[in-house]
Amino acid sequence: MVLQRIYPAQGEMIRVAGATLNVVDIGPRDAPGPAVLLIHGASANLEAMRKPLGDMLAGKRRVILIGRPGHGWSTRARQGDSTPAIQGRMIEEALGKLGVGKVILVGHSWAGALGARMALDYPGRVAGLVMLAPVAYPWPGGVGWYNGVVTTPVVGPLLAYTITLPLGFFLADSGARKAFLPQTAPENFVTDTATPLLLRPREFLANARDLVTLKAAVGEQAPRYPEIRVPTVVISGDADTIVSTGIHSRPFAAAVPGTKLIVLQGVGHMIQNAVPDLVISEIDAMIGQIAHGTAAAAN
Repeated sequence: MVLQRIYPAQGEMIRVAGATLNVVDIGPRDAPGPAVLLIHGASANLEAMRKPLGDMLAGKRRVILIGRPGHGWSTRARQGDSTPAIQGRMIEEALGKLGVGKVILVGHSWAGALGARMALDYPGRVAGLVMLAPVAYPWPGGVGWYNGVVTTPVVGPLLAYTITLPLGFFLADSGARKAFLPQTAPENFVTDTATPLLLRPREFLANARDLVTLKAAVGEQAPRYPEIRVPTVVISGDADTIVSTGIHSRPFAAAVPGTKLIVLQGVGHMIQNAVPDLVISEIDAMIGQIAHGTAAAAN
């Protein structure tokens, strides 16, 4: 509770089946084109997509940021609700309750898998897909020994409620620095994005379960990627040591018809921080493409 007082929730809380989702809705509601939905990755919350990308986009676009179930100020009833399919269903329900129509879904890292799944399951909702350093396929190896330990029955939750604060404070800054490499993390990134909320046991457990179940989830959904029929852009860095561009971005771009792949030389995992102007330019171009296609179809 101390961390939640230090980092109070912004926006509103939307109740859906299985979760209560924190939603921040910024920018002009009457902006032309689809709203832009920003979804964060693992070990993060919606603030990681708001600064600077969401705030920059909100100058002329309606921007909706949603905390994934169990992260930040969003909650979920069952820790097992960890797959992109389940979380996508919750987010789809929240968008419906908000009265939002089609969206350009921008997903970073873990949320790349979620974005792909939502494009498959809710084609009437997702008008376009922008994937930033996305996870899309199974990969060799694991997801960190501590994630496996805390997700084991009985012993795992006990450890989560005893070691997360001391271990987390030790790892938070170093983890952020590693995620940004070879770029430098912005000063005060951890506190400005409320990252310490991850150290609460219930969120630490939710994050760990999201990670340990992801490999099987993307293995199940990957054969369906050629079914995606919306405009799609993938932006990754060739220096990303967190999510391999070769394992994920390149095969995904090859699988989804018409995908535009941008691989940035010398750029690491935090695409939204490293090149926000490029991301915004691609979103604007996609919205323009969609508007042109709509106008052409009307004629």
